[in-house]
Amino acid sequence: QVQLVESGGGLVQPGGSLRLSCAASGSIRIIYTMGWYRQAPGNQRELVANIIDGGSINYKDSVKGRFTISRDGASDTVYLQIDSLRPEDTAVYYCNAELLPISGRRMNYWGQGTQVTVSS
Repeated sequence: QVQLVESGGGLVQPGGSLRLSCAASGSIRIIYTMGWYRQAPGNQRELVANIIDGGSINYKDSVKGRFTISRDGASDTVYLQIDSLRPEDTAVYYCNAELLPISGRRMNYWGQGTQVTVSS
């Protein structure tokens, strides 16, 4: 069984910073992509950033220069450093991994979500 466990959300003032973490665990053969999505009330879930095995990184345009994604391959953990936070960054942030488990087929897995609230 595969699990993605997130941590690091919270309440922060505009201009502040947070660091989100997501650790993948369980019977994993290969991780192809790890990343972060977010969903604000009334909005669809959207890609924030992801990192593909091999090193390619993608960012949503509005977070470029403020968000930094990184991955520790040894521990199957992905991080999202969020700087210069804006109220419009307020959302539930979800970790996502596309992976091949030891038993089964290639699938997308999701974490439980962590709330990020930007407010003064």
